Amino acid sequence: MTDTTPLPGALQAAWGLKERPTRGPKPALSIDKIVDAAVAIARAEGFAAVSMSRVAGALSTSAMSLYRYVANKDELTILMMEVAAGEPPAPRTPDETWRAAIERWAWAMLRMLREERWFLQVPISSPPATPRQLAWMEVGLRALVGTALTETEKMSVLLLVNGFVRNDATLMGQILDGARAAGRTPDAMMAEYSALLRILVQPDRFPMLRRVIDDGVMNQADHPDTEFTFGLARILDGVEALVTSRTSTAAG
Repeated sequence: MTDTTPLPGALQAAWGLKERPTRGPKPALSIDKIVDAAVAIARAEGFAAVSMSRVAGALSTSAMSLYRYVANKDELTILMMEVAAGEPPAPRTPDETWRAAIERWAWAMLRMLREERWFLQVPISSPPATPRQLAWMEVGLRALVGTALTETEKMSVLLLVNGFVRNDATLMGQILDGARAAGRTPDAMMAEYSALLRILVQPDRFPMLRRVIDDGVMNQADHPDTEFTFGLARILDGVEALVTSRTSTAAG
């Protein structure tokens, strides 16, 4: 990095720019140990359960000792998200279409969010700036190389797809959580919901909704991938229409 602007401590740690002691006994704590403990708590109990004191307890130390490594929970959160993000999928291959590459990118992100459910519970306070998060953006942009889209449009496509992925992962997670809390399967919950709607939805007041109910659409839960597959395909249909339009304009 050539810019001399000071980076926040969290970004220094994420980019490997924080100095680490090279002499003396190996410290009992480290940034990696602290972050791993925090992520373990978030995976088990959700992001709200993470606090400096809770992480310190998991590491059998005091909260004050953590502040030698991380300034506060906000800094810890940035490092947690960097760990959870993992490595992005492989970049687009020479024989792969832009659409196939974006689909693969979206599915990889969905898998990550399903595994790291707490990730979606973190308030978005700033754009991504850590190595892995930027690597995800880089892979997404590489998928769109050669499409004749402007750089602004490429970023807009990524934001659109990313928003859809996050929304699907959030909704499905809440549905599954609700089913578990009620002690029922998603199919059982949908069957009960369908029975309720058959009582409440009368054809003279809600004719279109009644047709959906009578067609059996509400009788059982969809596979978690069903709506995602449908929605992603429709979004990329729209992007493909834009790509075709841009390509035709460039050729003309």
